[in-house]
Amino acid sequence: MVTAADADTRLAETVRSTRTSTRFDPHSGAFADLCSVLFASLPRSDQHRKGMLYLRGLLETPGRKSIRNIAALFGDQTSEQNLHHFICNSTWDWVPIRRALADHLVDVSRPQAWVVQPMIIPKAGRHSVGVERCFFPTLGQVLNAQRAIGVWAASERMSSPVNWRLHLPGAWLKDDLRRSRVSIPDGMGVETLSECVAEACLESTRWGLPVRPVVLDVGGMHTAEAFVRLNTDRVPLLARIGGDLRLNVTDPALQGCGTGSLAARLIMGLARNLRRPAAGRENGGRTTLAAVVRVRLPHPPGTRAGTAGGAPDTEELLLMGIGEDGGRWPAELWLTNMATMPPASLVRLSRLAGRTEQDFNDIADRVGLRDFTGRSFDGWHRHVTLASAAHAAIVLARHPH
Repeated sequence: MVTAADADTRLAETVRSTRTSTRFDPHSGAFADLCSVLFASLPRSDQHRKGMLYLRGLLETPGRKSIRNIAALFGDQTSEQNLHHFICNSTWDWVPIRRALADHLVDVSRPQAWVVQPMIIPKAGRHSVGVERCFFPTLGQVLNAQRAIGVWAASERMSSPVNWRLHLPGAWLKDDLRRSRVSIPDGMGVETLSECVAEACLESTRWGLPVRPVVLDVGGMHTAEAFVRLNTDRVPLLARIGGDLRLNVTDPALQGCGTGSLAARLIMGLARNLRRPAAGRENGGRTTLAAVVRVRLPHPPGTRAGTAGGAPDTEELLLMGIGEDGGRWPAELWLTNMATMPPASLVRLSRLAGRTEQDFNDIADRVGLRDFTGRSFDGWHRHVTLASAAHAAIVLARHPH
């Protein structure tokens, strides 16, 4: 009989078995430039050296990028114990390295948007920080896994993650013993997945990065609350939504919709005649069509217009449907507060979510983004920070500036 734990283990092994060894030239000028930028905040030369070795290990170690396998790659140059201490028990702060990575990508790749997407990390055990067993609608299955929210610098050519926030379920945060075992900081409180999405994005905006549209692609059930939170902070947003999200139509082009809320899928069905070409034929396929309708978010029960929890009366949003000529309508639904942006520009922005998904599938597991085998909160953050840098090294090598 196959147990749930066996199934989780097999899934994790299947993910690992699809990887190929990633060889990277550690003597290249691009790699040296990246390291000098990333590790400038490390106060000691030995930390700088270990950071470079760990980054090289993520790029060069075949198979799983565990601390043991990375140490084995370098033989006498470093020990597993030293690398483990550097990642799990050292005192260096990962935030300055993430900020340096983001600044570097802004300089060399000129991202068009910050794309926010979730990452699911299957786990066989239950002791890694934040792990829980739950149903994942996007995968259609129950998994024992960690959940993290990534913020990616994305352009049409390339994308790379610059920030991560690990979602910590209430069962972890309310258990003092579990918190202590994995060193969850005292300031971390219970937050919903929607709040985790918003905070991951807002953390990055506090770094003083250039203002770019934020593209949310986090699953329909969590989008609306995150959209409201970020919209309150006046973040330019484009969010993929589910068809069941209810909205109030304010567009004169759709008269007769009444004053109540309607499901987004129904609204866009009524807007079928408003479709216009928004992009040329993609990969020799059909023409991309888009339609936009002016809408407002309905005020939650018990709130008044213009108060916390409701959208301001004066603000209209755009609901956009996307589909191919002759195909299902709508194939995608997006909501934005960038009401003056042309539909063709919004469609191009929406495609950046696909860019990050493609780069994640192609690169993330090759550099061990989901391979941290420790249990601690700090260790997880340090590992994914350096794995994000390894991801950036690959995309920048593919697209030299």
